[in-house]
Amino acid sequence: MDEQWIISVGIDLGTSTMKLIVSRLKLARKSSPFGLPRFEIAERLLAYESEVTSTPLLSETEIDMAEVSLWLQKEYQAAGIRLSDIKTGAVIITGETANKGNAKQLLHSLADRAGDFVVATAGADLESLLAGKGSGAMKRSLQMRGVVCNVDVGGGTANTSFFRRGHMVETVTFHVGGRLVRLRPEGEVIYISAAIRPWLDANGFKLEAGQTVSFGYLKEVARQMSRSMLDCLAGDTDSTGVLLSVNGKVPIMPPVEELMISGGVGGMLITANPQSLPETAVYGDFGPLLAACLREEARHYPFALAVPDHTFRATVIGAGMQSTEISGATIHMSPGLLPMKNIPVIKLDHLEVKKAIELGLQVYDADVCPPFALFIPHLQTVTYELIRQLSESLVAHYRTMIPGCRTLIVLCENDMGKALGQALKLRSSGELSIVCVDQIKVEFGDYLDLGEPIRDTMIPVIVKTLAFHSG
Repeated sequence: MDEQWIISVGIDLGTSTMKLIVSRLKLARKSSPFGLPRFEIAERLLAYESEVTSTPLLSETEIDMAEVSLWLQKEYQAAGIRLSDIKTGAVIITGETANKGNAKQLLHSLADRAGDFVVATAGADLESLLAGKGSGAMKRSLQMRGVVCNVDVGGGTANTSFFRRGHMVETVTFHVGGRLVRLRPEGEVIYISAAIRPWLDANGFKLEAGQTVSFGYLKEVARQMSRSMLDCLAGDTDSTGVLLSVNGKVPIMPPVEELMISGGVGGMLITANPQSLPETAVYGDFGPLLAACLREEARHYPFALAVPDHTFRATVIGAGMQSTEISGATIHMSPGLLPMKNIPVIKLDHLEVKKAIELGLQVYDADVCPPFALFIPHLQTVTYELIRQLSESLVAHYRTMIPGCRTLIVLCENDMGKALGQALKLRSSGELSIVCVDQIKVEFGDYLDLGEPIRDTMIPVIVKTLAFHSG
């Protein structure tokens, strides 16, 4: 069969909301009739989108797993699909929900109910990457010379990613979100996030729970919060926006040519500006007013405000497509390591090992071993001297930067797995367990399943690609 349709599900559990989408993917064969079957996504259809629903919590530190499971069952029924219909997909826990005590338990419980999914608790950097892909910022950066910045503004944070020529070059997360200030329609403040206290004090704002504020005063808070963050994005590191940064500092920003704003607050940019406190507090917070101020203030900065492909559902995984490949016959592997599942991939561009590992540790869970696999894309020439230098660099940086992990996975597009694997084993003096697989092509952001060896010479590799719908 040269083509087939499969069903994929994407689930996003966020700080304040959760959502689900169902996609139909048309897979077309791209390999010859005489080779191993390899498919690519030829067409994507968005078959179902759930309503954006409040994330159920048992307490400030625990997610209500029973309610989430019940919600999932109802959404499957509404979409007209059964568990057996689902072939692939992804479950991502984002925002503050990722920090709840039972987040990982819920994650794997949902994956068991959903199928063979990519599963991840997304820290701020991975969430920034996913949102930048889903909003279309990464794709847009391939069409221009400058940097495209995506700001995914949700309930508690604004996860920001910078893309140049399809590569994420920087991320930063701000305490900017719709539910940082919660209020009643008459203007009574019922909650102020402790995270923005230093910024409020530095800007002379007095906000306390129980206080009643005017529409004008609250608008000035939202306006100045927007300015502070936009100042940082424009390169002004002396701005009070530094106080909004989640880690208390702001990296050196690349000059931004276009800005996209996604997330729940981003979705409100196309709605009418609220003109009163009741219109502001329609969701019990100041999100609509923050959206209005972001739109107005962004016009005063040197970057163009671009329209994202998706806003509310930018972080939801549109589709997870799986393709099965067989490694080359010249592999190297330490015994007893396989099988492994759901290993994210970091691409080794220009053989910059240290830079690639730094990015991997920034985006993925450094407490997992191995935290990711390193992929070496096609090299024009492969010499023994190159393999020697590359193996020395890989072992030295891996040992130094990930000292608690003794398992190293390397993927090569070239036919060099056995030679590189043996060189890695030699350079590590046997301290590292090595899996080195060749003749595999993957991309940054893919996830891998590595199966049991076939006749000790080949490995079945399932590549799970997180795909996003274009507008």
